[in-house]
Amino acid sequence: MNKDEIGGNWKQFKGTVKEKWGKLTDDDMTVIEGKRDQLVGKIQERYGYQKDQAEKEVGEWERHNKYRW
Repeated sequence: MNKDEIGGNWKQFKGTVKEKWGKLTDDDMTVIEGKRDQLVGKIQERYGYQKDQAEKEVGEWERHNKYRW
């Protein structure tokens, strides 16, 4: 998968991320821009989760949506 494919993939799934984690802002989504570690960090920040909880939720979301980074 090349960089363009990853970018398009992220744009496609951005809406499902916002549905799952509604506290994430549009600015957060711009910062995340398809980077898994940024998503985990923003979930920690917005929801007050420990890193392992945020990682678990992202992992479940990935499996459910068949998302590839």
